[in-house]
Amino acid sequence: MFAIVNSDCIGCGACEAICPQVFRMNYEIAEAYTNPVPQDAEESTKEAAKSCPVAAIILE
Repeated sequence: MFAIVNSDCIGCGACEAICPQVFRMNYEIAEAYTNPVPQDAEESTKEAAKSCPVAAIILE
């Protein structure tokens, strides 16, 4: 699985709070810095994507 944060990100930090193994804040927006997503972080990555208030996280 790959995670992508698109330009809709508003920088709320929810994804980083839920899954710091994959997401981090980069200035004012989030980024997925670990790709592919480690197998042990897949569930929390999916939860982070569901929790994004602007649906800026794309999972492939």
